[in-house]
Amino acid sequence: MCTACMSTVLHEEWRRYDHAMFELLSTKGFQIEFESHARAILAADFPTAVGELEDALASATVPIEEIVAGGGGEAKGTQRLRRALTAKGWKKTIFRVEKRINDVPRESQSHEVDHVRAFTVDGRTYRIALEIEWNNKDPFFDRDLENFKRLHADGAISLGIIVTRGRSLHQNMRTLVARFVDERGIQGFDDIESWGYTPTRRQKVEIERRMARSTSATPFRDAFTAVFVADKFGEATTHWAKLSDRIRRGVGNPCPLVLVGLPDTMVTFHEGSAALKGLEVCQDGP
Repeated sequence: MCTACMSTVLHEEWRRYDHAMFELLSTKGFQIEFESHARAILAADFPTAVGELEDALASATVPIEEIVAGGGGEAKGTQRLRRALTAKGWKKTIFRVEKRINDVPRESQSHEVDHVRAFTVDGRTYRIALEIEWNNKDPFFDRDLENFKRLHADGAISLGIIVTRGRSLHQNMRTLVARFVDERGIQGFDDIESWGYTPTRRQKVEIERRMARSTSATPFRDAFTAVFVADKFGEATTHWAKLSDRIRRGVGNPCPLVLVGLPDTMVTFHEGSAALKGLEVCQDGP
């Protein structure tokens, strides 16, 4: 086959692959956005990364009991996703960047990234950095994006990836929690505590206040759902809208970025009390 024909064939294969990139995740409701030619970079140089990410993300689930009963610290679903990525070679990495003048160290910075994958392309090593922001305070996006920007400028990474709660998961959180309350027959504080969540004193006061209104009194279901979601998954946490806002303002630019929004379809309801046992194992284990 002539060189021109081979080039045409390769180009058509690349176009078909590019069109199908993350197709499995898209069909499952994941939001996928690319910034600064990240799509072309992945398609041309890192097709293996796409497959690894799809494998880890497509199988990820979060039982509703973990959302309601999960205490402080990182969510158990996030921990499972981290373990899946680590098993595929996406390991925590500390980058150290040092400025020297005549071999004398003058300035040093370190950047820790939770997941970094190294790939060899044409005999050289290139890296992709990935951070998961399930439910942190939203300024963590600034930290991640600025880290990616500096590391990309220094040639340490080729692109960055951020995974966070997608639009559907964030906007439908009240619906998901209300469904949990309905399906588990929860009618008061004792019922919710039996499922592993004990409202704080302030939350109890607010729930009772809403239920005791002289006009438009709120049932326990709606009062609990509103207070719980506002406290635990409020607007000041990491979710798609907060990430998109920073991208529009140019935070992290010009580092190529892939943004992944986790969908509400990853939340499951069939585990019941078995999910609480799993939660106890995660909390009590090493």
